[in-house]
Parts: sequence; C-alpha cells; structure tokens
Amino acid sequence: MSYEKVNYADVEPVSDAMHFLREPLRSRSVGVTIVRCDPGWRSREHDHAGDEHEEIYVLMRGEATVRVDGEDVEMESGDVLRITPESTRQIRNSDQESAFVLVSGPEFDDGSEEGSWSLSGFAG
Repeated sequence: MSYEKVNYADVEPVSDAMHFLREPLRSRSVGVTIVRCDPGWRSREHDHAGDEHEEIYVLMRGEATVRVDGEDVEMESGDVLRITPESTRQIRNSDQESAFVLVSGPEFDDGSEEGSWSLSGFAG
C-alpha cells in the first residue's frame, strides 16, 4: 500500500494528552503528534539533543505557553513555533482546552552527505 491512514482518536494517549502517530503511520523520518491539552495541563520538560530532531508546534485551538530554554513563548490559535533539537521545551496550557499538532524530524542538512534531506527537486 502506498499510504497509511490513522485517526488520532484511535491511538491511546500518553500523559492523558499526546497521541503519537509516527508508528501507527509507519513513518520513517517524520514524527507527528496530536496534543489535546486539558486546562492547566503541562508536558514533561525535555529536549531532542540526543536524536537531533527539531520540532514544529502548531497551535490549532486555544491559548498556551511553550517554555523554551527558560523563556515563555505565548501562543494563540494559528501560531507556529520551531524549536531546535538542543533547546529544552515544555507546553504549559492555559485555563482552557487547547490542541496542538507537533511535527518532528531530523534537522535539515544541506545535502552534501549521502542520505541527507534535500529541498531541490520537489515533484508535484
């Protein structure tokens, strides 16, 4: 089959909020997580220095704060935040429900090494 389809609601949440979809989608390079945050919910503070994955946080609904390297970044619906692998991060939800889409993958490489990502030659 040339595609995988998953409904995030069918994937058991971790920490009562995070639906990790990389494995159910059988993705090799891109991680996707749906995060449905209850009022006051907080994620675990962490970084991705070990796996060198950068992350993109897309706030689809609500308001939240993402703490990045000790700095609070206020987000509202529609905001998008990129976080480098070595930066610590933590979602701190407001007093209302919010919903994020998190996308992660290896940091972009300039294409000089075999197997690296390249932005030239998009097909479509």
